[in-house]
Amino acid sequence: MTAETTHTQRVVEVTQADLPLHCPLPADSMWCGHPRVFLPIEEKGEALCPYCGTLYKLSGWTGQSGHHH
Repeated sequence: MTAETTHTQRVVEVTQADLPLHCPLPADSMWCGHPRVFLPIEEKGEALCPYCGTLYKLSGWTGQSGHHH
């Protein structure tokens, strides 16, 4: 996991090992900052936390979620 902070938004890169993804992450210093929310990152390769605005990006995402519609 890699974290990068911009002036307005926190961006965190996660891997398949971090799935299922939830915010806040266990190692996050704000673990009690808001309720744990699971984020569907597999479909688009990124997900935005509705509570804190952290943007999660899935490392190595190829655009294929494994779901066929």
